[in-house]
Amino acid sequence: MELFLLSIPWLCVGLFMALFFRNPRGLPAPSSWEDGEAPLVSIVVPARNEEANIGACVSSLAASDYPAFEILVVDDESQDSTAEIVESLSAENPSRVRLIRGRPLPDGWFGKPWACWQGAEVARGDLLLFTDADTLHAPDLLGRTVGGLREEGADVYTLIGRQIMDTFWERLLQPQFFMLLAGRFPRAGTPKKPHQWRHAIANGQYLLFRREVYEALGGHEAVAGEVVEDLRLAQLLVRGGWKLVVRGAEGLQTRMYSSLRGLVEGWSKNVATAGRQTTSGWLLPIIMPLSLAVGVTLWLLPPATLPWALATGNQGTPLLWGALTTGFGVLIWSRASALMKGNPLFGLLYPLGSVLAGYIFLRSWWRGTRIQWKGRSYEMPRQVRTRPSTGSES
Repeated sequence: MELFLLSIPWLCVGLFMALFFRNPRGLPAPSSWEDGEAPLVSIVVPARNEEANIGACVSSLAASDYPAFEILVVDDESQDSTAEIVESLSAENPSRVRLIRGRPLPDGWFGKPWACWQGAEVARGDLLLFTDADTLHAPDLLGRTVGGLREEGADVYTLIGRQIMDTFWERLLQPQFFMLLAGRFPRAGTPKKPHQWRHAIANGQYLLFRREVYEALGGHEAVAGEVVEDLRLAQLLVRGGWKLVVRGAEGLQTRMYSSLRGLVEGWSKNVATAGRQTTSGWLLPIIMPLSLAVGVTLWLLPPATLPWALATGNQGTPLLWGALTTGFGVLIWSRASALMKGNPLFGLLYPLGSVLAGYIFLRSWWRGTRIQWKGRSYEMPRQVRTRPSTGSES
């Protein structure tokens, strides 16, 4: 009985995953479009130093079977060959692909919102799709997304795609952070009411807006100084009473980071900010140390107990508890890897993943208002806003 009671937190985590983790519903079947019926979609791709990704991304977008779209790649003062690659693609397909030379970054803006805002300024479409340069798109994806927006009467449609994880470090670390997101937003696909705005989430890798909604919201100017701009956009939309729909899509693939250094830099810039941004009340001042303490207790204490018990000769409850709870951890993280289409055997290495994730968490917390990303340094306001300041009240 004592062993069971001591293992309840791990049993609760596993039960929570089984009962509440739900992938968003998939996209509807492809729609058929009569001549002239399909609304023009302006696809805005913000790009800074994306020479490794931009060619494949734009080529996959250009291969879409949707009949009416334009691709606007906003080169955000890249220091590599991003612009040259886009220019060559534009020469091959001048009616579809256009390079926008980004203007210098103004004070108070982060790079991605600024690039998206510039793309929206010159976009001609009735619908605006914002997608990242590290994404790949199936030919039918755009048509199915526009069809879903129409069928569901949505104001904004956002997709959760598949994460490509090719290296050891990606397979080890990506499940750590995506399951953290899933734990915070366990039913992302369930529509949220205005009073639930803090529980709203969107994926900035794929955001399709009705133009009139984007303009009424204030566009990316409303999130100019936000490092986690997609999360803030979701909060603004839901609190403003607009209909945000979250769907899953195998036809959208993203490789966020391809190296350990990229993983550390990328997640460091937004983990702490997102944690504070989705927390309110008495939890806000303690959310960071509390999250760290829970993570250490759940994922590092059990595997640390095993060698301690063996080394000190504690063959009773400590050894059995360490073995049991570590086993629960392996099962939980194996399931997490499987949900992300990864190798479940990486669950055996979850203590190493948790140590590295803890380091990234501490790094993000320690940096506080200082953000470094793609050759730029930002200083966030010392008070992270916990309420949207734009959008209609409901």
